[in-house]
Amino acid sequence: MSFMFKPLAYDDTQAVNRIALPGGIGRQVLTDSKAIADRLVAAAAGELAAGEGAVLGIDGYIGAQYGELAEAIQESAGRRNILCRIVDMRDLYKPEEEIKRLTADSLPENYEDDPVLLFGRLYRGKIDDFIDESKAEAALEKAAGGLTVLCGSGSCAACLRPYLDKMAYVDVTPKVAAIRAREGRFANIGDREIRPFNLLMRRNYFVDFEVAVKLRKELLQKNLLDFYLLGNENGQYMMMDGAVMDLIFSELVRYPFRAKPVYLEGIWGGEFIRKVRHIPEDISGNIAWIFEFIPMEVSIVVDLEGLRADFPFSTFVQKKGMEMMGQRCVEEFEGYFPIRFNYDDTWHSNGNMSVQVHPDEDYVVEQYDEFGRQDEAYYVIATGHGARTYCGFKGDGREFLELARQSERDGRDIDYKRYIHSLESVPGRQIMLPAGTIHASGRNQLILELGSLTIGSYTYKVYDYNRRDKDGNTRPIHTKNAEKVLRFERDGAWVQENIAIEPVLLKETDQYVEYVVGKTDLMYYETHRIELCTGGVYEGSNNGQFTVVTVVDGEQARISSKSHPEFSYTARFLDVVTIPATIEDYEIRAEGYQPVVIHKTLLREGYTRYKNPAYKDRTVEKG
Repeated sequence: MSFMFKPLAYDDTQAVNRIALPGGIGRQVLTDSKAIADRLVAAAAGELAAGEGAVLGIDGYIGAQYGELAEAIQESAGRRNILCRIVDMRDLYKPEEEIKRLTADSLPENYEDDPVLLFGRLYRGKIDDFIDESKAEAALEKAAGGLTVLCGSGSCAACLRPYLDKMAYVDVTPKVAAIRAREGRFANIGDREIRPFNLLMRRNYFVDFEVAVKLRKELLQKNLLDFYLLGNENGQYMMMDGAVMDLIFSELVRYPFRAKPVYLEGIWGGEFIRKVRHIPEDISGNIAWIFEFIPMEVSIVVDLEGLRADFPFSTFVQKKGMEMMGQRCVEEFEGYFPIRFNYDDTWHSNGNMSVQVHPDEDYVVEQYDEFGRQDEAYYVIATGHGARTYCGFKGDGREFLELARQSERDGRDIDYKRYIHSLESVPGRQIMLPAGTIHASGRNQLILELGSLTIGSYTYKVYDYNRRDKDGNTRPIHTKNAEKVLRFERDGAWVQENIAIEPVLLKETDQYVEYVVGKTDLMYYETHRIELCTGGVYEGSNNGQFTVVTVVDGEQARISSKSHPEFSYTARFLDVVTIPATIEDYEIRAEGYQPVVIHKTLLREGYTRYKNPAYKDRTVEKG
């Protein structure tokens, strides 16, 4: 999750996946807190042997809440005349200062290069590192005939499992976790007090989320969970057996699916998405980013006989990644879904996105111990008057950088158009943006932005027009970082020849035309544009991997397995749909009275995660 994540309080109710499940599955999912507590106590009580006790571990993702659940469990145990004791994981962590020493390398305080402390290094350890095992041994000694309930992050850590008789996990979506962080409802692991929001989320990104994700992945892939709970924004729970969760995911991965997007406002935000999706104006003054399918940011909603379960998408990936992405992809990207999709909306806005650059794998790996390079790509969907996309240098790039530094000091505006090459934004144009390329999306357009493994945390703003954020603060500039990664030789001629190519015809039939619109050896994915006639059908193959398709023009399209047409999803304008590797051959049918244009993204043939072979064998736990 990106640590400057401030989602709007809005849910897209259309992003629902409807799948065929055995009848009565909805009745196996509990939503009443009393029924949930009774089920947990009954399962744990079954472990109570004569003269012995039992321990129930209730773990959860960062931001999960346990208080009301613990109270309900105590009440349920009381009704059964079972002695029940609640143990809070916060009492079993090592001292705060010791945890700070353990995580210090992940949270450097380099104000010169990182003035507002955005960046860090991924923590390589596990949540077990933060647990005091001597405290745990004393706290989890089984009381004769009694039930001990251990609650909190790390309750099901490997070092504690020998004490546990049953295990449950409370999952929350990234959106819920971010809202609770913003509201100050939880502290970082081991902290006694809650840090300021930006520092809390920085620690979350580089440490807390990392160790929680590793633990959740282990619990899911080893089938260790007896119970799986979802905690929603209102503090209510939905609980199912671990086997039921597996059944739901096993069916879902056979279908094309859509994630539930998350919406954010921004200083350059526009109006296009708001109008298309009928988002109420009182939600926000504008909508800048639409996290349509950023794997670590979004969730996936499944209809369970009228009951809607909202799962973190990353949980789905951890459980069914092989079926979803294919073996080659899982091995190359270590189980992490390798492409992200979001919309940048500057349509009818007051300005451009910042002039910025992203680092390549050498810098990202060495500085942050992250996954690899941060590449991006812009696909133009809609434009207003004068819309342009900026990429590559036009004048002296080093002179521009010096002017940007001077502007950072004295607040003088720069004639950035003199130095930054730009292209007219035309719907259907694809611009690939390999790491190191200076770029910015101009005002008055809607862009489908694609990205690689990193999820937006490594954006170095070079020039931001001396704007201030909504709180009146100057937005941070990162010219020192930018200078280390900028490719100054990438000028307008290089852009035209390498990353803003003219469409290449791939195939033409009486029902569709397919073009390659984005492809470069510098990036591991490529993009196509498919223009379907009204009622036309396109047939494609996944070749053992996944494909992501987006309806970028037209009314709607039905995306389905060719051999099993019941596995389908009907996508509307701007929906981003993933066709998992379980679907070998698929078809896309233009529905309605209009032609349809599809943007298609796939992993490039012969792709590799790193351009630098020295990083090929790195081991990273994420996603």
